[in-house]
Amino acid sequence: MILDEKLRWAGFWILDRLRGGQTRKYYDRIRYAWKEGSSVAETEERIQNLIRHAVKTTDFYKDYPEDIPLEKLPVVNKDTFRQHYDSFLSSTYKDAEDNRIMCTSGSTGTPLRMIQNKDKICHNTAGGIFLGAAAGYYIGMKEAFIRVWVNNVRKSKFRLLQENLIMMDSSRMDDKALAGMLNVIEKKKVKCLVGYSSALGELSEYIRKNGRDCSKFRVKAIIPISETMPEPVRRTLSEQFGCPVRAWYSNEENGIMGLQNEDNEGYHIDTETYYYEILKMDSDEPAEPGELGRIVITDLFNYAFPIIRYDNGDTAVAVRRENNGRFKLYLSVLYGRRSDLIYDCDGKAVTPYIITNNLWDIQGVKQYRFIQEDIKDYTIWLNGDPKKMDQEEILRRIRPYLGEEARIKIEMVDEIPVLASGKRKYIENRCQKYQQHKGFCG
Repeated sequence: MILDEKLRWAGFWILDRLRGGQTRKYYDRIRYAWKEGSSVAETEERIQNLIRHAVKTTDFYKDYPEDIPLEKLPVVNKDTFRQHYDSFLSSTYKDAEDNRIMCTSGSTGTPLRMIQNKDKICHNTAGGIFLGAAAGYYIGMKEAFIRVWVNNVRKSKFRLLQENLIMMDSSRMDDKALAGMLNVIEKKKVKCLVGYSSALGELSEYIRKNGRDCSKFRVKAIIPISETMPEPVRRTLSEQFGCPVRAWYSNEENGIMGLQNEDNEGYHIDTETYYYEILKMDSDEPAEPGELGRIVITDLFNYAFPIIRYDNGDTAVAVRRENNGRFKLYLSVLYGRRSDLIYDCDGKAVTPYIITNNLWDIQGVKQYRFIQEDIKDYTIWLNGDPKKMDQEEILRRIRPYLGEEARIKIEMVDEIPVLASGKRKYIENRCQKYQQHKGFCG
């Protein structure tokens, strides 16, 4: 870190100390638990304290006993929050002046306003700082953030200066825009790149296609967010910039919850701040060890809007390691949204990696989307140069994962549309049978 960055890092902690040092206290707890694990007993106590608070101060939980076990409470989702929004607001915190409102992007539905109390905000800040540092990014480093900068998230010039941040807009990702991004990254000596996985992937492809040498850039860390980054793209980006590429697992309503492992595609979860359950795909029973299941989150510190047993729509295989009364949680496989899972001809869930990992290096392919139309019918949208594409090779790579009965159709398109959030969807399931279960909520 150069002097300016060191001063920013030190300055942040000095200000925090003057304000009571709450963020530092949480930072140290998260860091310790990351290495040693979270206390099982303390976590259970935090869960029961949160439930007791929710029963006493919210209409949604008021009819439950204060000592009810977590697993006896209902599983909720975004639709539950939208339909019963006022019922989730805590009477103790709903009018607090130091609350913060976070808005989801609405990329998978209507945007949702989530209220966070001061203690939750401090935890979010501490978790973000720690998980940034674990990925190689420290407060004060010159950062470029690639996303769609709509009005409600745009930052003022003062905030940009304060945070040493450059806003890069991903609403345009043509060659001219990508060339401009690279020039800014080089000239402004950017140390950290944060952005949508699809946007970073397109930047990587532009570098490869144009033979840009980025080995002398100053980038020390790359952090993909919001979407799953194909492992080959992650590896290529790391080689292009000569630095680690480790994704955050995060959302707007909770915050940054975990960090991708350095040596594999799994994630280490912040168990000091969040309690995870992995439930079966079609019921609220716990998934078996090694079984793909639904991620259900209890946010241990949001008391303004208690988030208890929240099915966020993502799926994973989890590994819990417990030793001497402390535990760590890893997502060995993170598949992403249940609505985007695809299934083979026998109805077995198939990881999206079989698509992303097999299409990323096909010559002539600029963009793609894989769509499951029916139980055995699939469509691949391809945007690029058809003369350079080996469509038979694409089918040879993908068919074994879907089954010999799979009917796979390839369609050439002029553009793969992005979502309103600016994210580009790689996988889509339109099969009516599977869509019936995507919003399951006990």
